[in-house]
Amino acid sequence: MDTIHNDEALLSRAAESGARIRNLVESLDRVILDKPDVTRALVAGVLAGGHVLLEGLPGLGKTELVKGLARLCSIEYRRVQFTPDLLPSDITGSFILQESEPDASGHRRRDFVFQRGPVFCNILLCDEINRASPKTQSALLEAMAERAVTVMGETHRLPDPFFAIATQNPIELEGTYPLPEAQVDRFLFKLHLGRPAAGVLTNIVRERATGAPPDLPAVITGDDLRTVISLAREVHISEPLAAYIARLVEATHPDAAEAPDLVQRYVKYGASPRAAIGLASAARAWALMEGNAHAGFDAVRKLFPYVMNHRILLDYSARMDGVTVERIMNDILEAVSVTSKPVPAGVRG
Repeated sequence: MDTIHNDEALLSRAAESGARIRNLVESLDRVILDKPDVTRALVAGVLAGGHVLLEGLPGLGKTELVKGLARLCSIEYRRVQFTPDLLPSDITGSFILQESEPDASGHRRRDFVFQRGPVFCNILLCDEINRASPKTQSALLEAMAERAVTVMGETHRLPDPFFAIATQNPIELEGTYPLPEAQVDRFLFKLHLGRPAAGVLTNIVRERATGAPPDLPAVITGDDLRTVISLAREVHISEPLAAYIARLVEATHPDAAEAPDLVQRYVKYGASPRAAIGLASAARAWALMEGNAHAGFDAVRKLFPYVMNHRILLDYSARMDGVTVERIMNDILEAVSVTSKPVPAGVRG
């Protein structure tokens, strides 16, 4: 009986939170036009407690999207413009020598005091992260993984919640440093932001004289956001769904039993266990966005490309043969069935 009451309470809280999140998504759709898949995935990534990598050419609104998200959630936002001369301490902070006020005898005391860097916020926008050197890029690893930074042996906790949302220009552009695989794997999603259609661009030109989106009021508070993130972790994932996620991730490896032919031929390295955990967390968040207390198979299939497109590493022969990661992921989704056992006759999926 207690379980039933708990389920009913969770369903009620999920329905209430779903309405708030839909309001957030609708407002975010007014910040960047005609990109509903991107805005929903970005919100899902935040609710799942993950970091997001936005990739696209300059001028597409990546920065405005992140600024709009922070403003709508009423949380602290900082932006760091990554450049080749940026140092790790410019992000994490550093110790500075500070002199105290004179005491009664006129002596002044000098101490090293930690000066916090811009990483101490709720949403850190790492703008054009692939413009900085690998040493500076790696300064974010601890912050992204542990929600803390360590400087001169002293660990400092980051605010709750904390998200790193990085923008990245395509690596084919000059003056960029591709992110190392170890850091790319720290991002829950990699989202591609394409150029707007001609009709959308016409509306932008007519309605946004300076290019800036409308100044929208906050729709939820920081406390509400923390509550929703915590609630997302309570969304139920059934055993069959957990098994399906595990088999999808396993199928990204060329030596897996369910790996399709393209994976066996062109994939060098598949996804890590972190990918399976991230996919499950994203499915929970997506369910909550829809007001549900149980994650579903459709959500897993929809979110699979966002979680995997930066975690599947192809062999050099894939480029020669024109095989893309998107094609590999589609093959995996087609090859791996929802159930690992044959469905009894007469039973429809």
